[in-house]
Amino acid sequence: MANAVARVRSWFPEREFFMRSQGQVRFIRISSRLQMTIAGGIAAAVLLWLVVMAVTLFSQFTAARDHAALLEREAAVASAESRVAKYRGGLEGVADDLDRRQDFIEKAIEGTIGELPRDLPQGTVSDSSGEAQKTVRKISMELPEAKRLAEIEARQLAFIERLTRYADARSAQAETAIRRVGLNPAMLRAASREGQGGPLIRLFTENDQSVDPRFARLGASLERMAALEKGLRRIPNTLPASLEFISSGFGYRSDPFTGGAAFHAGLDFRGPVGAPIYAAAAGTVSFVGQKQGYGNVVEVSHGNGLMTRYAHMSRTAARIGQKVDAGAEIGKIGNTGRSTGPHLHFEVRINDRPVNPRPFLEANRHVQEIRAGSAAHNIGE
Repeated sequence: MANAVARVRSWFPEREFFMRSQGQVRFIRISSRLQMTIAGGIAAAVLLWLVVMAVTLFSQFTAARDHAALLEREAAVASAESRVAKYRGGLEGVADDLDRRQDFIEKAIEGTIGELPRDLPQGTVSDSSGEAQKTVRKISMELPEAKRLAEIEARQLAFIERLTRYADARSAQAETAIRRVGLNPAMLRAASREGQGGPLIRLFTENDQSVDPRFARLGASLERMAALEKGLRRIPNTLPASLEFISSGFGYRSDPFTGGAAFHAGLDFRGPVGAPIYAAAAGTVSFVGQKQGYGNVVEVSHGNGLMTRYAHMSRTAARIGQKVDAGAEIGKIGNTGRSTGPHLHFEVRINDRPVNPRPFLEANRHVQEIRAGSAAHNIGE
């Protein structure tokens, strides 16, 4: 112990200082003990300051940590509450958007095809309105914020089913008109699928890439309607000439040159030379030229093996490969070929077999009404 004290005193040797005051020099002696006391006091003060600073810093750190944790908890609560509020507001916004879109879809379609009839035939497609209302009530009780979405879904499904019934009604009208001229609607539908192809691009309405049966049914009805009405537009039903009467019918007659029994493969329309001749249906011009006994001829192919022939023309007004619509002028009445006077010889042929054109032309008014409806309300092409 004594050695330690001696060692410490050796660090603080006794020191003398002098001061000059009023011309006199005075000596001041500071002993080792005094130096040690002063040094100890300074060290204690420094140590006390360090302890105080450490405590202060620790307190500040703890307070900051607790404050940060509190802020984090508050942020989490605020974030969750704001998200719930946003989602609730978002569902309402989504419902508003979907409601407006459905309203737009209905008005756009009805603006094209007209207002859907209220007396559409039942039974062609299911009626899910009752089940949809049950779904709305159940969702309203279990998930009130989704009620609007359920109501819009029910409205959408009801519209889809009405549109399907409308397409089915249009298809039934077209089938009736096709049967009236002795043709098979199924044949026309099958022929409409020929010459098709392309990559497979599947359509689906659900997350699992399946199709809601009601939407699939709508697609099938629209496709059927489009095929039948397209076939209907290609059936000869427009008078090929603006003439007063038919001068010779289809079938048996006395030959005008020999007077003997003969078969007449078409209808003869008497009229003045130069009177216009019109295509009886939409199609593609497949022949322009002369044929024995027919004189100047134009033939129009309408698809499905159906062809119309226009003979004895004074002048042709069509070219091979030309697309023509029903009522398009394709030539002028004349007296060429085996003919006793100016007239149009008009034939309808199916797979090159002549058939009586009269049923086609007699069905003209009924077919024209459907064609007019198809043109005004065409949503299938």
